[in-house]
Amino acid sequence: MKVAAHNVILVAVATALAGGCSPVRAENPQLEKSRLLVQSFGASLQAELKKGLAEGGPSQAVAVCKDRAPQLASELSRQSGAKVSRTSLRYRNPANAPEPWQVKVLQGFESQKGAHEVAAVQEYVLEEDDGTMRYMSEIRTGAICLACHGKSLAAELDARLEADYPYDRARDYELGEIRGAFSVTWPPPDATPGR
Repeated sequence: MKVAAHNVILVAVATALAGGCSPVRAENPQLEKSRLLVQSFGASLQAELKKGLAEGGPSQAVAVCKDRAPQLASELSRQSGAKVSRTSLRYRNPANAPEPWQVKVLQGFESQKGAHEVAAVQEYVLEEDDGTMRYMSEIRTGAICLACHGKSLAAELDARLEADYPYDRARDYELGEIRGAFSVTWPPPDATPGR
């Protein structure tokens, strides 16, 4: 999993997704908060995956993604007041299937993948007329991801994935491919407690 903090490309697909939307203002506080949430989620997940791989190999890493990743997203959602998640066009867990708007963003990321340097990260930002703000940041396939999402999986891991994820689509990735995206949705200001 590769999460970059800088070299940002904003994908201009907002107008295709919603009739009532406006450009996000550079001073919008949710934009920076979204980036920080994604950085925190990515760093925490990557640290736990490395630990899982070191302690129990790829099978333990699968357990981290299955059990710990949703907990991390839930904790960040509770702390921030936003809905924090991750999704992919080729998801492993149907609970992580993208919403229709996320499908369009992920397809936009895919269509742009050759248009920028590998070190850059694509973002999507949409502020709807009601104040809802949607943010997505791509996840690139890193070396750590290939242990469970690459082309050659050990027989033991393959059996574990078949048992845990009978509808698994998240295989055969190569280093640097777009693996999916982190997603942050902020409710309208009047719906957010304490604002």
